[in-house]
Order: sequence, then C-alpha cells, then structure tokens
Amino acid sequence: MGQKILVTGGAGYIGATAVRLLLKHGHEVTALDNLSQGHREAVPDRARLVLTDLSNREALGTLFRESKFDAVMHFAASALVGESMQLPEKYFRNNVTNSLNLLECCAANKVSRFVFSSTAATFGDPQTSLIDENSPKNPLNPYGESKLQVEAMLHWFQKIHGVRYAVLRFFNVAGAWDGHGEHHDPESHLIPIVLKVAQGKRESVSVFGSDYPTPDGTCVRDYVHIYDLAVAHLLVLDALKERDALAYNLGNGNGFSVREVIEASRKVTGRPIPTVESPRRPGDPPVLVASSAKISKELGWKPRYDKLEEIIQTAWDWHQKYPNGYEGKKE
Repeated sequence: MGQKILVTGGAGYIGATAVRLLLKHGHEVTALDNLSQGHREAVPDRARLVLTDLSNREALGTLFRESKFDAVMHFAASALVGESMQLPEKYFRNNVTNSLNLLECCAANKVSRFVFSSTAATFGDPQTSLIDENSPKNPLNPYGESKLQVEAMLHWFQKIHGVRYAVLRFFNVAGAWDGHGEHHDPESHLIPIVLKVAQGKRESVSVFGSDYPTPDGTCVRDYVHIYDLAVAHLLVLDALKERDALAYNLGNGNGFSVREVIEASRKVTGRPIPTVESPRRPGDPPVLVASSAKISKELGWKPRYDKLEEIIQTAWDWHQKYPNGYEGKKE
C-alpha cells in the first residue's frame, strides 16, 4: 500500500530521482523545493510540487498538518564545498537551521521516519583509502560540518521524540535515469564538466594536480549512479519500519581517477576531450572511496550500474537528448 512521502529538494538532481522511484513503487509523493537549484520540469506530473522554503516555518507547519505524511526524505541543502569556505553562515542556516525546522514539524506531527541525505565529507581527510561507517568524523569544511550537525540532531530527535532516522553518506553522484539528468548552474562536478567539453560547450577540462600518490598521479574518487542512490534511499525507508536508527556509506568500493573518468568519457562519446594540467586544489585528499559493505550485508543493496563507462553512458545519452538540460525541457 502506498504511503505519503515528502521529498525536500524534490526538484533537484538526487531528489527528483527519488521522487520518480517512489512513484514507481506506488507512493503518493509531495516534492518541496524553492527552485534555487532545482528545476520545475524535473518533477514528474504525478507528484505534487510545493514551492516554498524550509525557512518558512508557517508554510511548513501548514503543509505537515494538512498532508499527514508517513515519512520524509530530506535532500534540500547547499552543497558546494568551496562556497561553504567563503559563506559558512549560508551553510549553517540552510543546512542546519532549516533541517531543524523540518525535524520540529516531524516531531509535532508524529512523522516517525526520516531519511537524510548526508555526505562522506563528514569524514574529512580519512586515514584509510576505503571509508566505512566507523571511520572518524572530522569535517574539513562548513559543508561537511553542517551535515554532521544534522546527524547529531537526528540522534537526539530519535531518543527524545521517537523520530526514526536513516543517514546515507556518499561522495559523487553521476548518470541519468528515467529521462532525468544532471543540470547545475554553475556546474562543479567532474563528469558533467567532461561531457560539456565533449559537447563543445567548454574548451577543456582542468586536471587539478597530477603528482598525487595514486597509480596515475590524479585524485581517485567514488562515483555512484543516481538510480542506485535512489534505491538505497527506498531500502532504508522500508527498513525504518523495524529499526530506530541507521547509518550507511554508499560507494562503488573501487574509485576512479580523474584521468580514468576522462578516458572513459572519450570512449563513450568518441570525442577528444582536451585537458589542461592545473595546480592542486587546497584540501583535495589523494583518495576518497566509500565502503558499502554494511548496507550490502544488512539490506542487500547492490549497484545496478557498477562500471564507470556504463554510468557515463547514461549521462551522455541524456545530454545528447537534452543539450541545454532543463532549459525548455518538458516532461
């Protein structure tokens, strides 16, 4: 039987994917978004779109009282590491204070399940190349710190108000699924930037540092396909019927270097994709890869898209079909 689910950031890249998957599983979905980063066209017609901001406590309270949600999936956040180092106040206000507004509504309206889209940036610069759930948390930027503070709030809201929660931490999300792809402005993620070069919309892609202690000298990162990430969110939503608190890392377990991503993109697109060697960026660890062993063992999560070229192919297909992204695209 379908449930009433609120998805915050439901017009964004990850949130709109979760909306699609929830609808396919027969749930009644409300997507909440202020469209500061999301796209109205990304929300399927069968979902209800509410245009408001989590800072609007009055509108939020009214929405919760009238809708009687069974659960909340919380994706809405500011998520640019570099910007967070310039505007920490924006990140603590949007990611922490607004999450508190949302949690207060859950507690007041007896919404007992809360799935939080966190980040592996909570771990900072890890001491091991494969990060599991027990790795020490030491954020290096206000973005990671803001997400960690929400995790702390969830712990206490569960203890005191009975709000069951799941935390999912991941690094890089990529790919496209069900007619939905990645469209950010400005774009800061490697795969869409590389594909913009392939499209002829950028002249080259910068490789920041080629002297790292990795097999080819460039940084190694984790990539999870957008569909597989959404599946994990639905799995923990279901698991919260029995469990009070869950926390999982999501990753491919291998990691791919910047050069490997560029080379795979050349194969997929058949385009040359010129690169420019650039200096290292401050704070970039050589290797960041998350271990998904725990969620695989406990909930049976297994990525459908586990090959880099396969992930890039889905993104390239979407960018080819919608060269301008959501500008002018209609569902």
